[in-house]
Amino acid sequence: MIYIAVCDDEKYMSDKIDAMITDFFRSKNKENMRTNQYEQYEIEVTQFHNGESLLQSGKPYDIVFLDIQMNNMDGMETARRLRRCGFKGFLIFITVLKELVFESFAVQAYDYLVKPIEESYFEKMMERLLTSMHSDSDRSLLVQKGYDSSIIPFGHIVYCEIIDRKVYLHLSTSEVVDFYDRIEKLETKLDGRFYRCHRSYLINMTYLRGYKNGVARMEGGVQIPVSRLRSKEFSQVILKYMKMS
Repeated sequence: MIYIAVCDDEKYMSDKIDAMITDFFRSKNKENMRTNQYEQYEIEVTQFHNGESLLQSGKPYDIVFLDIQMNNMDGMETARRLRRCGFKGFLIFITVLKELVFESFAVQAYDYLVKPIEESYFEKMMERLLTSMHSDSDRSLLVQKGYDSSIIPFGHIVYCEIIDRKVYLHLSTSEVVDFYDRIEKLETKLDGRFYRCHRSYLINMTYLRGYKNGVARMEGGVQIPVSRLRSKEFSQVILKYMKMS
């Protein structure tokens, strides 16, 4: 069973998203039967019309669709409180203003939907979301230091820093792994979740929590400089990453 919450203070929008979710999974189940893939998705969708009622429900939802602009407690504050309460699921923001999505990195949003919601984009996003839900594997980096070697999953690397000729991998466990390599060579070994925002830094976009005035704020509060030459591109990369993640 996949538990899904839709929180929007406009009943029309809640009903619309509810219907789109139901239609998507109904179509997915029919497609699976037609192609002899017998996995059938069971879902339960619950609607909320304000952030307070969503938080009070206390139910462990897998997916939450959350309107950013709501009366009283807005969607961003609701999301912060959800995360503080231990919500580990997929968070999709609903908004009329694209500019607001830059704040969503602080609450680890999976994606965002701009009103009026395009059904074709909604379906593509849901396909990606299902793939993410099914994927429990992670690519790894082989680090060799003298006669020792370590395998470090990409998902554990928050950012890479190079000082002189030495690379420092800052991990989510607070451990730092150092070895000799060129940042250009390291960049080719990593995947699309990493972005070289500065000549001395590669950051894992998964851990990005904010960006302002040429500084990328990572999980844990670490601040990484973004070079002036890459600042415009970085804003575009943020939006692109949210679409792909």
